[in-house]
Amino acid sequence: MSEADSPRGRIAQMRGVASGHIPINQRFIQHIDRCLTCRACEVACPNHVAYGPLIDKTRSMIATSTSLNGKTLTKKFWLRKLIEKEFITKPTRFDKLRLLLFFYQNIGLQGLLKKLVIFKKTKLFELNEQLPKIKFPRTISSKTDTSRSWKKTYLPIGKPCGEVGLFLGCVARLTDTETINASIYVLNRLGYTVHIPPIQTCCGALHQHGGDTKISKQLAQQNMTAFDGLNVTAIITTSSGCNIRLADYHSEFSAKVIDISKFLISADGWHDIKISPLQNKVLVHDPCTLRNILRSSKYPYELLMRIPEVQVTPLTGNDQCCGAAGTYFLDQPVMARSLLNDKISKIDNDARYLVTSNIGCNMHIASALRDKIPELEILHPVTLLARQMNMPT
Repeated sequence: MSEADSPRGRIAQMRGVASGHIPINQRFIQHIDRCLTCRACEVACPNHVAYGPLIDKTRSMIATSTSLNGKTLTKKFWLRKLIEKEFITKPTRFDKLRLLLFFYQNIGLQGLLKKLVIFKKTKLFELNEQLPKIKFPRTISSKTDTSRSWKKTYLPIGKPCGEVGLFLGCVARLTDTETINASIYVLNRLGYTVHIPPIQTCCGALHQHGGDTKISKQLAQQNMTAFDGLNVTAIITTSSGCNIRLADYHSEFSAKVIDISKFLISADGWHDIKISPLQNKVLVHDPCTLRNILRSSKYPYELLMRIPEVQVTPLTGNDQCCGAAGTYFLDQPVMARSLLNDKISKIDNDARYLVTSNIGCNMHIASALRDKIPELEILHPVTLLARQMNMPT
């Protein structure tokens, strides 16, 4: 790796651009785009440099810059622009896609497109690879009562002990349905009422890291409005990437934001809960956002240890990014694939499950393992716990 692609090198270039000594050109943009924004450098930095905000501000500056002929310097392929504009900022539309994508998978189209050679050269191939098995929202007690969307409120089972809000995210409400179902199930079993305000939207992380601060702020305001007025003690997230962005909102809002594993560790109601033993090895992948920014990577391990007889083991190389990094797998596919292959090489053959607390990591890793190690299941730690609590599947 060149010095220009190191955190120190990028900071030097940012200073050069800010002072006018370095132009905003394609070479500069390339060095900035190669950054994963994993923020491992912040953990290692003895001077505690806030690298994350610096890279976000730089990308915002790039997004608003133009070349000599007046054209924008950054380009996105058409499907990504369509998804960001019509679905990411309006995530309830993902619920409308659920049934369509369910049939797309079940009639074999997803598998067919994977085999087309010409298709493998497009970004559509990467998106198709990432798409997991589509599932449906359901009630906490039935495996047959399903819906295309989520209810506003899920009432607790047994003695009530509190009320919480649940943040769905955007893509996750379509691709990580089982985790959301599991979170509602566990929280309700512990005695918590779960509120899911329907006007909540994307957290804004993709836009923030892409330099579109205007849209990111608009999404933030909509989410704060959505949860405003609810009598909740916590706003729970199931994806560490969303948690980071939500925690950057107004202090009164962000003070309530908490990762599901961290919340459950100190939650009430466990004394009446029966958890079935699990005699399997479970590998734990630490997402960069959970490890480097939230500094909360210990909580998934502690949560899983509630399962009797389980073998919980950190995935070797947890200090390295898997390569998903938001849309990095689309923008820098060669580097992302290299990081993913390195991650896959560390997986033990005797493991039955691999758990991770970020939907982007989950989808990226699962895309490589479906064919290579089909018997290894990739899921969220709360999903594995919910299954051992007899959640209908």
